Amino acid sequence: MPVPLDTTAEAHRVQIEAYRRMGESGRAAAMFRLIDLARKTAIESIRSRHPDYDDRQLLLAWARLVLSDDDVRKAWPRDELVDP
Repeated sequence: MPVPLDTTAEAHRVQIEAYRRMGESGRAAAMFRLIDLARKTAIESIRSRHPDYDDRQLLLAWARLVLSDDDVRKAWPRDELVDP
């Protein structure tokens, strides 16, 4: 596995060893925490650009970031598309 450009070889080695010690369930839990953090960060970014959006509009705007417009329309057919 190549060392990322923003990481020293030693830091990369330590990180890989930590991931190995976590085991599959620990790595999966870390992945889900990161996904949740990314979702929350994206929603807060949308909220900062659109402070007037309610919770549903925030969800719809976030959905447009991760789904196609067609999929958003299929999932929420009664709602208008909102800008993310």
